[in-house]
Order: sequence, then structure tokens, then C-alpha cells
Amino acid sequence: MFPRNITQLQIFILAVIGILILLIPPYISSSTETLLPPQDFRAFDWPNDSGGEIGLSWKPTLYDREGVSYAIYLAEDEAGPYRLLARIPANTHYQKGVAGPWWYWKAAKDYYIYTVKSAKDITLIDGKPYHFKLVAILGNQTLESPVRMAIAKGNFFNWNKLNNLILALLFTALITISINKAKKNPHIFLRRIAGLDAVEEAIGRATEMGKPILYLTGSDDMSSISTIAATIILGEVAKRTAAYDTAIKVPHRDPIVMAICQEIVKEAYLEMGRPDAYQEDSNFFITTDQFSYTAAVDGIMLRERPAANFYMGYYYAESLLLAETGASTGAIQIAGTDADHQLPFFITACDYTLIGEELYAASAYLSRDPILLGTLRGQDLGKAFFLIVLILGTFLATVGQVFKTDVFSYFLQLFMDF
Repeated sequence: MFPRNITQLQIFILAVIGILILLIPPYISSSTETLLPPQDFRAFDWPNDSGGEIGLSWKPTLYDREGVSYAIYLAEDEAGPYRLLARIPANTHYQKGVAGPWWYWKAAKDYYIYTVKSAKDITLIDGKPYHFKLVAILGNQTLESPVRMAIAKGNFFNWNKLNNLILALLFTALITISINKAKKNPHIFLRRIAGLDAVEEAIGRATEMGKPILYLTGSDDMSSISTIAATIILGEVAKRTAAYDTAIKVPHRDPIVMAICQEIVKEAYLEMGRPDAYQEDSNFFITTDQFSYTAAVDGIMLRERPAANFYMGYYYAESLLLAETGASTGAIQIAGTDADHQLPFFITACDYTLIGEELYAASAYLSRDPILLGTLRGQDLGKAFFLIVLILGTFLATVGQVFKTDVFSYFLQLFMDF
């Protein structure tokens, strides 16, 4: 009886030991199993860049877990010496974490990827071969991959930005079509802008009073878009002063802007058939200093009391000093700027104010030139298109988050910048 019980106990113990052996994960017995080095290790020129970058990728292994890491080594010669570039933990740096558009980037599922870039301690030279090896580190064990070679080079085209090129071409085509339509029908409807409708009134008032018009082009140089817009508007205003035989004064704080405005005003008088009425000193330089220029212009306002003051272009802290002084002289004041931090001062002190993009539309509004009208119409249609895309994209992104789906990402990525 007793020996039979001992035999059953032994059988029970052996069964428990067998079950425990089956439950132990394979990596605990890593001291006896054969471990393979990192698989499918590759080095390649990083695509869609200007050069100086190399990509590395490799396949995850069965022994990847917490505590396992990968060391990346670089050498200029296959025989070495190799130096350590980086050491990253396992289960990080997956290809699926690299953002890329669906039309070019197709990440291999759960593959590792690492980008080697020029930094303080390393400079990758385009056209020069570099050798890499990958070492998996498991406690005291190291498993080394074969050496791979890659050459960095600049790419001619960035395929990630193909959508930007297509949108730019579509936008260009839209503007071209709008310009052709404007040439056939120049009577395109434009929203009324009160400040521009008042230009005729201001010039007519100055003519009746026998007083000059003061026109300012802002405080920036010719690299500013608002300054360019101000000089174009100056040409239209000068045409009207030439027609009404009204004096115009344009003080400047930038000599380049002054030289350009001289030619614009001269051309305006010539186009109106009044070259004899053009005054060479209608455009004059004062100073580049901000507040010295402001004080000089304020002095002109107080001495000559122009009937109309135009403030077009970009302004800084001098905006209120100019506008308040002009208002005290009783002049009609028309301002236009895209400096949002100065708009409140112009709105308060001036009779009419062109806000933001109205400054850019003013030249087309006043001249009715087909090219300017077509460009303006094309831009408006482009803005309407992107506004619709913005609303639709917001809706689709929200639906995708609610239903946990990426099906809408194919549409959304068409309008992303990678």
C-alpha cells in the first residue's frame, strides 16, 4: 500500500515539472538556445532629401523584449575601425512611426528603421561609401549583423511633396483661365470697397481747395509685399491727380522705394498725356530714421495742410502719430495696411481703412486691368476651394476619430505637407 502511494506522488511531481517546463517562455532558456543575429539588415540612401542622410532598416527578432537593445556602428572602411553611432531599445523606431504619404511611403509592418544624419560628431559626404553594422545586445550576449554599405546623395525630386506641385499647377491654371476670361469680359463684379470709392472724392476735394495730396508708402522697403501694393496704388492715384491737375507729394524713408515711385508717377503722368505737369520733386527722400521721418511728415501736414492723406503699406509705431496729426488738419484720410497691430489706430483716426487683403485688391479695383482682375478672381476661387477642403477635411478627420478608421487618411494626405 505505501509503495503504491509513493509511486503516485512521484508521478504527480513529474507531471507538475513537465507543465512548468511547458509554461516557461523560450527566452528564459536563452543560455541553451541558438540565437540568430539581426535579420534583413539593410543600408540605403534616404529618399526625398537634399543629401547627407542614410537609412538603416532591419527585421524584428523573436527575442525582442524589454532589456534588449540595438547598437549601430559606422566606419568609412569595411575593415574598420567602427564607432558607435547610437544605441536604441528594442520595440522602438518602427517604420510605421515614420510619417509619409500613401502615394510614396509604404512602411513594412513592424520593421525597424533608423536615419543617420550629419551632426556635430559626424558629417556624411555625398558620393562617399559608408559601412554599417548592427549589434543586438541581450545582457552579456551580442549578436552582430553582416556589414552593409550605403552612399548618400541628393535626390532630384521630393516625391513626398508631389501633392504640393499638383495643387500649385492647378492654382496656376485657375488663375490663367480667370485672366483669359477677364480679358474677354473686363466687367467682372468686385465687392465694393468704400475706401477705394472715396479716392475720387478725396482727389476732387483737393482739386477744389487747391491743396496737395500727401501719399505715404509705408515704412518697409521694396521686399515687402505691402510696399509693392502701395506703389501700384500710387500709380492709379497719380493718374487721377494728373487728370485733375492736382499736386501730389510722396515723402520717402527708403531711397530704393523713392526711385521706383518716381518712375511710377512719371509713367502715370505720361499715360494721361500730361508729362509737362509732372514735378520731379513730387517724390523726395527725408530720412531712414523712423521717428525723424514721422516728425518731418507731421510738419508737412501742419504747414501745407494737404486736403487728402493716403497711408498705404506697412506701418509700425508711427501710424497713430501720423494719422492723429492728419486728422487734426481736417484732411480726408484713407489708410490701407496688412499690419494687424496697427489697424485699430488707422480705423480710429482715418475716414476709410483698407483691411488686410483689401490693400492687395485695390490696384485691380482702381485700374480694372484684366490681368489684375483675373488674378484677383483666380485667387478668390482658390481660397473658396481651400475653405471647402478645410471644412470637409475637419468633418472627415472627426468621423475617422469617432469610428477609429484610417480610410479617410487617403483624402486628407492630399492636402498635407510632408
